[in-house]
Amino acid sequence: MVTIFAISTHQRIYSRLWHEPLDVIVYPINGDGTLHTHNYIQSLTDNDFTEIDRWISREAERFDLPQKQPLQTRLGHQVKSDPPLLPTNNNVAAIVWWGLKLRWWVWRNTPDSESNLRRVRVFVSFRSDEAELPHSVGLQKGLIGVVHAFSDPSQNSQNNIVIAHEILHTVGATDKYSYFGTPLYPQGYANPHRQPLYPQRYAEIMAGEIPTSSYSSYMAESLRSTRINTITAREIAWIE
Repeated sequence: MVTIFAISTHQRIYSRLWHEPLDVIVYPINGDGTLHTHNYIQSLTDNDFTEIDRWISREAERFDLPQKQPLQTRLGHQVKSDPPLLPTNNNVAAIVWWGLKLRWWVWRNTPDSESNLRRVRVFVSFRSDEAELPHSVGLQKGLIGVVHAFSDPSQNSQNNIVIAHEILHTVGATDKYSYFGTPLYPQGYANPHRQPLYPQRYAEIMAGEIPTSSYSSYMAESLRSTRINTITAREIAWIE
């Protein structure tokens, strides 16, 4: 227990120093077992995720972060099994048990090493057969992300929004949307001081949608339409 606590504490410290890029590895999973998804995964390269690195470098420049390249994202090997699904209820015991099972699954598929202090592992389960995907999640303890995404090249940009969102969870960012999925004011707005307030021009990355009124919003199409606001920047230790 002492060793696990020490590793967790060191991960939290070193992953948020921003003295050098975090090593982000995307591990694809064939979530529906189809040939279509298999072929899609075989077509993926590092270049499919460089949009994430370019976006966060742009955001880092807006906040005058000394580290100009906060992330180095690359494609990892294909993982052959799906991670345990996050419970849909709020049962604390079930969620704790899920967390333990997830970390065991992660260890089995990507064994730990010293690089874990600055290595974010994002497991992306691709599917082509579901209208609504399971909830994605990012854990600060262990620097682990689990993303459910569509195996469709036309969805790559929106998949990258979800991946970036979960990466930021691993370094301390919190969700900024309501139970109904609409951005919370002011924390879920890219520019909560905009006059007039609506429509907003961008989505805050931890909310994911662009507000057009106090009760309506729409999904950002790509990372170009998203921003990190000062609240999220403070949570990930970009500013004090």
